[in-house]
Amino acid sequence: MTASRIVLIVLDGIGDRPHPALHGATPLSAARTPVLDRLAREGITGIMDTIAPGIRPGSDTSHLALLGYPPREYYTGRGPLEAEGSGIRMRPGMVGFRANYATLDPEGRVADRRAGRIHGTEPLSKAIEEGVDLSSFGVTFRFVSGAGHRAALALEGEGLGDGVGSNDPKKEGAPPHPFAPTSDLPADARTAAVLNEFVRQARSLLFDHPLNRERLAQGLLPANEVLLRGAGRMGHFEPFSERYDLAGAVISAATLITGIGRVVGLEPIPVEGATGSVDSNIENKVGAVIRALETHQFVLLNIKGADESGHDGKAEQKRDFIARVDGALAPLLDLPGTVIAVLGDHSTPCTVKDHSADPVPVLIRGEGVRPDRVERYDEFACAEGGLHRIRGCDILPILLDLIDKAHKYGA
Repeated sequence: MTASRIVLIVLDGIGDRPHPALHGATPLSAARTPVLDRLAREGITGIMDTIAPGIRPGSDTSHLALLGYPPREYYTGRGPLEAEGSGIRMRPGMVGFRANYATLDPEGRVADRRAGRIHGTEPLSKAIEEGVDLSSFGVTFRFVSGAGHRAALALEGEGLGDGVGSNDPKKEGAPPHPFAPTSDLPADARTAAVLNEFVRQARSLLFDHPLNRERLAQGLLPANEVLLRGAGRMGHFEPFSERYDLAGAVISAATLITGIGRVVGLEPIPVEGATGSVDSNIENKVGAVIRALETHQFVLLNIKGADESGHDGKAEQKRDFIARVDGALAPLLDLPGTVIAVLGDHSTPCTVKDHSADPVPVLIRGEGVRPDRVERYDEFACAEGGLHRIRGCDILPILLDLIDKAHKYGA
């Protein structure tokens, strides 16, 4: 029997490098993963460069590649995707940005780029939307919270460009940069001026906000600065359903991934308790996958906590989170008529605390798959698998062929 459904499970940032705290193992190879190992044993495995060898992928470009939208053709910047995922409907001409709530110290330096991994920032974003006034520029905006410390900004008005830099110094201990255009175009200079004014007014509103006063009283870091980056305009995406003749859904706590799903036409399915962090309710997300398969032939499930641990350099935490994910995936083992693919979107080594170009492990299990001899799902074992080394844009054609949705090339 040929399978008719696909579940694409992206373990965000799962790849890693040998870590001294784990006696030379990676968090994945050190974790107890009987479910993932069974999937590997019953399927075919390999390693994957989501963009290309030696290229450090972003979560945005990698997910576009995994969904079969080559980023060199479709990627216009992360900002519009974050904005869509936050619930902002991006219209032609609008410029989008990804945002972080951050903490400034009394000297105006960034003390924490993520404001202590703050959650529940909606009151702050509402205060900014209601209190910041950009009418002197003839510009309107939306500013909406995402998961955790994340948010998104969208600007709309005449003469705006997307050729602007970021105010994010990308490290603690340095002041935010002033926004500056990256070209000589007047539209980009105008946008930089708008952003400088936006951040100036937002900072004033955040400084004395009740939520921040409460955080300070509790000994927590205040979210008193907005860092913006990833400027871009909305691009055009052929709908997933037309491109592949599949009804698709996306399940993710990360607004970026939800936004990518929205722009290609995947139905976002919200899940109670999904946070995008190591405390996320993974069991609820897996349950949502099973329910979504009743009406959709393709489901993208993103689980992000391992990436967070990698960025924080916490190898043991990443190992333990992976083990918890493994247990939560057990209900997917007996899904009939379903091809399951498990992979990473990129590596986030705990020794690097950022994305790296290391390939990620991948497995595919389902009807029609020719199993190899690999019996574990990790970076070392999968490197010996039957898929060998593939690229991100290869995965969907392979999966479509397994459910008889591939088209013949030639006569």
